[in-house]
Amino acid sequence: MNGLVFVILGATGDLARRKLIPALYRLLGQWEEPIVLAVGRSDRDDASYREFTRESLADAGIDADAAGKWCDSCIHYTQAAAGDGYEALAERLTQLEKEHGLAGNRVFYLALPPGAYAGAVSDLGVAGLNEAPGWVRLVVEKPFGTDLESAKELNGIVHSYFSEDAVYRIDHYLGKETVQNLLVFRFANALFESSWNRGGIEAVEITVAESIGVEGRGNYYDGAGVVRDMVQNHLAQLLTLIAMEPPASYSPAAIRDEKVKVLESLRPIDLQSVVFGQYGPADDGDIGDYLSENGVAPDSIMPTFVAMRLTIDNWRWQGVPFYLRTAKAMPRRVTQVAVTFHDNPVRFFEQTAKDHLLITLQPDEGFELRVDVKEPAPDMKLRQIPLSFSYAEEFGRLPGAYETLLADVVDGDQTLFVRADMVEEAWAYFGPIIDPPAAPHLYPAGSWGPPEADSLLHHDRGWTTR
Repeated sequence: MNGLVFVILGATGDLARRKLIPALYRLLGQWEEPIVLAVGRSDRDDASYREFTRESLADAGIDADAAGKWCDSCIHYTQAAAGDGYEALAERLTQLEKEHGLAGNRVFYLALPPGAYAGAVSDLGVAGLNEAPGWVRLVVEKPFGTDLESAKELNGIVHSYFSEDAVYRIDHYLGKETVQNLLVFRFANALFESSWNRGGIEAVEITVAESIGVEGRGNYYDGAGVVRDMVQNHLAQLLTLIAMEPPASYSPAAIRDEKVKVLESLRPIDLQSVVFGQYGPADDGDIGDYLSENGVAPDSIMPTFVAMRLTIDNWRWQGVPFYLRTAKAMPRRVTQVAVTFHDNPVRFFEQTAKDHLLITLQPDEGFELRVDVKEPAPDMKLRQIPLSFSYAEEFGRLPGAYETLLADVVDGDQTLFVRADMVEEAWAYFGPIIDPPAAPHLYPAGSWGPPEADSLLHHDRGWTTR
């Protein structure tokens, strides 16, 4: 895509430094070098921000000398802040497009604190930056709102200046190759799609585990909690991709229609099927307890762990339990979907274990199907072995999630982005558990959460992901 200005609002922040700038550089092979206009509150000039860019690329393992030409010719900076008006930004943007002979295609990326989204969108609109000679696209990070009411209000502000087909609500989990490949895995392989229903599947578990605590984000986290931080966005998106019906076509609208239908089919949450937890000190002392984190109230009951059992009331999934679990301070960092298949109607071999399909999104992206085989011995002894596929082994380095998503923004592909109605459906569904109803169960940091979470399961095997 040629003739592009990529505007980063909040360009001196951590997101721009660690994710956006390296991703933009790695995409240079796909685009003519995009002009980047960085916007921030600090008093900088082009030269100082170019140095900031070189440092961020070096931190990402990119040779700064190789990136020097791009930094010197394509990186620009202007000082502006949401709430102060974006007239200076509009003037600088027009100037750059004229200097470089560009057609007026623009991306505005809100790399800002969530509380600044509404003001920034309004300022863009008031300054007339929602219109251009070419196309205009607005990228908004999660969280999009803090509850249903605030999400509706933010959607209203966004839609007063930008049409829905110009809005890209970004969730970096959806940029992972394995997440995208879920559609191919399900709908291109008849072996799995034919059993991807209540007749073939006994249960589905989705785990998003983080090994760290709140890591200096206590002020934010103690006001957000695990449901706002992870469930209504990341887990809701994974759930819909796993459970959606085949779309009428491979188009963004058709795919997103089916994802919304999953949320609309969920049976209302039963609070008896939800377990909250909060991490205490690790047994080995490596991680302190949540209440000792900076910014956390000493008597906080904000959960850092949640597990729940959900049911989808539709033809495909009636009676199949979906288990969602996410937490801070768990034994390892892993995002995994575990699909347990039904036993055969008659157990010919008593030793057989349940067949599991494990879909790992991070850190080692790939698939693993666990099946029974006979050990080479005179007696009939079975062992469960994995049939596995690793993206890294097969394809080498995978593009980062932000590389994938930024490329889609420029290409105008909204498949992996969250639509307004899905945001509101997710907030409406998880609304009853956003704020903790009571003190959470304690669990040691570095463990898999409180044992009460095992009581949600319909069996005694424990959670598959360990």
